[in-house]
Amino acid sequence: MSLNLDTLGLSATVTAEGITAPDYQTILDTITSFFRQIYGSDAYLEPDSKDGQMVALVALAIHDANNTAIQVYNSFSPATAQNAALSSNVKINGITRKVATRSTVDLLLTGAVGTTITNGSVRDQNNILWNLPASVSINVDGTALVTATCENDGAVAALAGTVTTINTPTRGWTSVTNPTAAAVGSPAETDAELRIRQGQSVALPSLTPFEAVDGAIANVDGVTRHKLYENDTGAPDANGLPAHSISAIIDGGDVTDIAQTIRGKKGQGVATYGKTTVEVPDLYGNPHNISFSRPEYIPVYVSITLHPFSGYTTQVGNEMRQAVADYINALQIGGSVILSRVYSPANLGVVSGGNARYYDINELMIGTAEDDVSAANIDIKYDQQAACTVENIKIAVVV
Repeated sequence: MSLNLDTLGLSATVTAEGITAPDYQTILDTITSFFRQIYGSDAYLEPDSKDGQMVALVALAIHDANNTAIQVYNSFSPATAQNAALSSNVKINGITRKVATRSTVDLLLTGAVGTTITNGSVRDQNNILWNLPASVSINVDGTALVTATCENDGAVAALAGTVTTINTPTRGWTSVTNPTAAAVGSPAETDAELRIRQGQSVALPSLTPFEAVDGAIANVDGVTRHKLYENDTGAPDANGLPAHSISAIIDGGDVTDIAQTIRGKKGQGVATYGKTTVEVPDLYGNPHNISFSRPEYIPVYVSITLHPFSGYTTQVGNEMRQAVADYINALQIGGSVILSRVYSPANLGVVSGGNARYYDINELMIGTAEDDVSAANIDIKYDQQAACTVENIKIAVVV
């Protein structure tokens, strides 16, 4: 009996529903069946035979070829592409994958009007160097608001009012400070994060200015997270936004780039509201004041009392502290800390049989001060960001 190679049904197939392929066992069984049609039903094809191993190799080769075809097919969609393929796909939307960034901090420089600072730098209280833009000029009010970049890689933090030392003295430049905390650096953008931003980027040419502004802010270099609010009523809203205004809360990114992006995308007659104001020109050189805010970081403290079981170690406790801190730090700007939801990361893999089997949580309390925790939610305002370190989490083991 001759074989019809066109009807073997072993290759990947593209239909209206997408691409599919038979699994390895189906391929192996089919080839084994055809082998016995050719050489006889008594052919011995168990794994310990040479013929059986040869059939298995052929089946594996077909299976690998099918998987490669599926991966190539999926690489053309942002929803399923990975790594380099995804980076190439999103270029169609006019965006690129964000590389690892260094920490940035907004600096308020004061000095004589017209003073130009070239390749300037400053130092914080930890003696870490922060570099200013290549050229900065003091404005007519004797100040300049610029964004400096940390000299060191990684998530370098700087609290408000801690960057105060001029490292490159310049005649006419008298002082420097940082009104807000630094935006810590971030690792390279993951596939999941890039897919989210790709979805936001399609709003850039939208007919609704709000979505356009939101999508544009998300794609400003250095912006790690943001939240955009709108008050389209004729009176101030519950957050204090003036009538007919927008307010952007933005972590990371250069203040001038952010201001120019907002001015270029916001609707006519829409005011901007925030604690940071930057003057940017339009195409004709006319100045415009654009306001937005940096998130105010609210420290979160956690107190956990647990009863240990056999197998509990300090390492398990450290894993719990890290999981809780990661959960809180991943909350969105303006996202309140809900007590009941903190139990989920604190119970390490309880559903899947993780390390939570080594302890039972007796009590979990949270608060914004180490000595003021309770079993209540923490309300975070619209322009605030919950922040937690593992040092802020205390675990008491009660036998």
